[in-house]
Amino acid sequence: MSKSGVSTGFSINSFINQEEKTESVESVPQISTEKLPTNHFTDTDLQNEWNNLLKQLRQKDPVVFNAIKPFKLIKKDENIVQISFPSDSAKLEFDKISIEFFNHFKHKVNNHSIEFQFKKDYENLKTEIMTKRKIFEKFVEKNPLLKDLDDLMKFDLS
Repeated sequence: MSKSGVSTGFSINSFINQEEKTESVESVPQISTEKLPTNHFTDTDLQNEWNNLLKQLRQKDPVVFNAIKPFKLIKKDENIVQISFPSDSAKLEFDKISIEFFNHFKHKVNNHSIEFQFKKDYENLKTEIMTKRKIFEKFVEKNPLLKDLDDLMKFDLS
């Protein structure tokens, strides 16, 4: 008696060949805002509220602060705000406080028809750690004589 092949529902081949499914723009679900106020707001209003949130988070929750610090908020249209984020893990940290921030901002500017769109933008938002060597190399690009000085003096740039 031989057993027939029982499928476990997981195939290694399909997992390896599976293409990564990432959406470049996600939208937060919105409720009906037909009868709510839709006042004008500026990009300055948006940036001020974002900076206030970051100041509060720096003291209250440093983990979330460090995760969302590189986020960029841009007013795209009259009622559309695009939020660019560097990684999915950073977005998960932002999701912890996003509802509170969105509601606060909508009440602050008295516009309840604002849509927040998310865009993953790793290349423009990555932060580079500047070592002494990298700083020196940037200076060498501006002034090549510094390279000769380094060869002569043997600077310790570790």
